[in-house]
Amino acid sequence: MSAFSSPFMLGFDDIERVLDRVSKAANDGYPPYNIERLPKSDDQGDIIRITLAVAGFTREQLDVSVEESQLVIRGRQVDDKSRQYLHRGIAARQFQRAFVLAEGIEILGADLKDGLLSIDLARPEPERVIRKIEISSGE
Repeated sequence: MSAFSSPFMLGFDDIERVLDRVSKAANDGYPPYNIERLPKSDDQGDIIRITLAVAGFTREQLDVSVEESQLVIRGRQVDDKSRQYLHRGIAARQFQRAFVLAEGIEILGADLKDGLLSIDLARPEPERVIRKIEISSGE
């Protein structure tokens, strides 16, 4: 029995599947990454930066997309058959790294510089909503 099967947790049916997917993806350590909080800006709320170490990948070999509330970063390198290696310690690799996004997260942009791919996300300040529910007399 999971915590999400509690009668007080209504509408969280998909959360358990998302957590399972995230835990499986966390076992792959390539490429290494950082997640940092940047200083707040007045119009954006919290800014989060994800930085992945993607040395050796060109802009054309990287793909950043949002798929069903996930930020997905893919890298594809192809072996250059025209090169003849005397020693090969750097292999051509492929990777996929996914981050689950909370509702309302906005992708501000992505930048590749010095072998680091940085993706900035904004988490807007949530509006505090209080709604009065009228109680009918049941008649």
